[in-house]
Amino acid sequence: MTPSVRWAFGSFFFLYFAYVGLVSPYASLFFLDRGFSVIEIAVLMSMLQITRIVGPFSWGWLSDYLSDRIGIIRFCACLAAVTFLSIFFLNSYIAFFIWMFVLHTILSSLMPLGESATVHALFKDNSFDKRYGRLRLWGSIGFIAMVLFAGELFQRKGIELYPIVGAVILTFLALVTFRLDEPKMERRKMVKGELLIVLLNPDVRWFLLSGFFMIFAHAALYVFYSLYLADLGYDKFQIGLFWALGVAAEVIFFYFQSKVLSRLDPEVVLQIAFGIGVFRFILMAFFPLTWVLILAQLMHAATFGAHHSAATKLLQRWFTGPLQARGQALMATVSYGLGGTLGGLFAGWLWDATEPRNVFVMAALACGLGGMAIGKLRPRH
Repeated sequence: MTPSVRWAFGSFFFLYFAYVGLVSPYASLFFLDRGFSVIEIAVLMSMLQITRIVGPFSWGWLSDYLSDRIGIIRFCACLAAVTFLSIFFLNSYIAFFIWMFVLHTILSSLMPLGESATVHALFKDNSFDKRYGRLRLWGSIGFIAMVLFAGELFQRKGIELYPIVGAVILTFLALVTFRLDEPKMERRKMVKGELLIVLLNPDVRWFLLSGFFMIFAHAALYVFYSLYLADLGYDKFQIGLFWALGVAAEVIFFYFQSKVLSRLDPEVVLQIAFGIGVFRFILMAFFPLTWVLILAQLMHAATFGAHHSAATKLLQRWFTGPLQARGQALMATVSYGLGGTLGGLFAGWLWDATEPRNVFVMAALACGLGGMAIGKLRPRH
């Protein structure tokens, strides 16, 4: 992978996660400003997870069928930018509902296909351990930069600037995709049932189940962490700093990823990540002191950063060649789609029916179950 292509992939991750850093914290505030109720906003925001149930796998299948990941990434990025622009003409709730569904079904293709293109290029160079983390960390930096920039902008100028910021990000993202490149994919006819054969491997099923439980656990964090901190008396600026601290810890792991993955098997890294996840969420639930919460946020380096890198590497063991994009998409569907949706719904029920800390007790239990699933993987000989 040449330096210019590495720059393009780094920019791709930066801009995609800058968009995530805009939508996750601020889309709900924009919808509130448009006069929608909390329940209506919750349904609109659920589209971020629901579209990941079918979207990534469908795009992954098309990519493997056409053997043209980069072409589909470009098409989807351009289509997403055009679709986003229609926000300036929407008024009714139904229109926003359809817009959120269509936009995020299109966007659900970008990360699985972008990840698999990056992985393919790096494995061809035999440089995955060395370079993947340093490319992927630009996504984390993009998220932090947008959270801080947009927060300051909207505080000064108003949330009505949300559509302009989103349109600019997605336009630049579409432009950057024309600089992406990867080694030519081996054109091989897709064999009927070959994906099923891989899925019949019990190791693959245990691995996917572990991914489901990790994102199920993190749904509690993504949906309720800010509310939990607000309940504890922290102001919006302090809550933003807690979020930035977690992502900064993840950036540091990605930078030094090669030292970890070159020394430890990915299964071992995953076991450690799940163990730290149990510890992290128990601390958050039962010891909500400032210094403990800071320590818990630093553990995001393990529960997201280490887990993501090791899982991405382990996927290559089973999903190779014409199965690669579908493997990456399947992981996104099972974990972020199903795990994220069900975890968020279950956490919402717990928050409403019991006390807030039980949301994080649930997350700790889910990490424990994920660790048990990874423990079922058979040792390599």
